[in-house]
Amino acid sequence: MNVDIPTIVPMVDTTVVPHGPDPDAPKPFAVLAGFATADDLVVATRKAVAAGYTRLDTHTPYPVAETADAIGYPKSEMGAVMLIGGLTGAFAGFFMQYWNNAYGYSLNIGGRPYMSWPSFVPIAFEMMVLTAALSGFFGLMALCGLPRLNHPLFNSTAFDRFSRDQFFLSIEAVDPKYDSAATLAFAATLNPVSVEEVME
Repeated sequence: MNVDIPTIVPMVDTTVVPHGPDPDAPKPFAVLAGFATADDLVVATRKAVAAGYTRLDTHTPYPVAETADAIGYPKSEMGAVMLIGGLTGAFAGFFMQYWNNAYGYSLNIGGRPYMSWPSFVPIAFEMMVLTAALSGFFGLMALCGLPRLNHPLFNSTAFDRFSRDQFFLSIEAVDPKYDSAATLAFAATLNPVSVEEVME
C-alpha cells in the first residue's frame, strides 16, 4: 500500500529588512546659530575655531572682516587659476602664429624670418587677457560650487534674516568633529538668539 507523503517546503521569509540608517532620510547639513550683533558673531566664531571646528562659515548683512580673520580662510586660489589660464592662452596664441607663419601658410614677407616673434606679441597678449578673464569667470564658478539652484541653509526659516538684521554661524556636518547633539549643545553655549539643525 502506497502512502503519499506530502512534500515539506521550508518557509523562507523573502522580506528584505534594511540594515543601517534609512538612505532616504534627510541628512543634517549644519547647525545654524543666529546672533543679534556682529560682535557676538565674532566672539562665537573664535570660540568655535578654538573648540576645533574647521568647517564653518558666517553669514552677515554686511562684510565683517573679523569673522574671516577668525576662521582663517586660506589664500584664494583665483590668482593661480587666472595666471595659469593667461599663460596658457599667451602660449597658444604665440604658437598658433608661429605654426601658421612657419609651416601652415608660409609667406616670406620682405625677407623676414618666419620666426619674427615681435609681430606675434600683440596677438599673444590679447589671447592672454582673454583666457585669463575666462579662467577667472569659470574658475570662480567652480570654486564657489556654482551653478547651484538651492542651498540647504535656505531650508531654515530664520536664515532669511541674514540679509537684514541677524548674524549667523553655521557649523557644517562634514566637519570631522560634528556630532548633532554635541554641536547643538556647543552652539547653545555661544549666547545665540536661535539655534537649529538644518537638514539637507
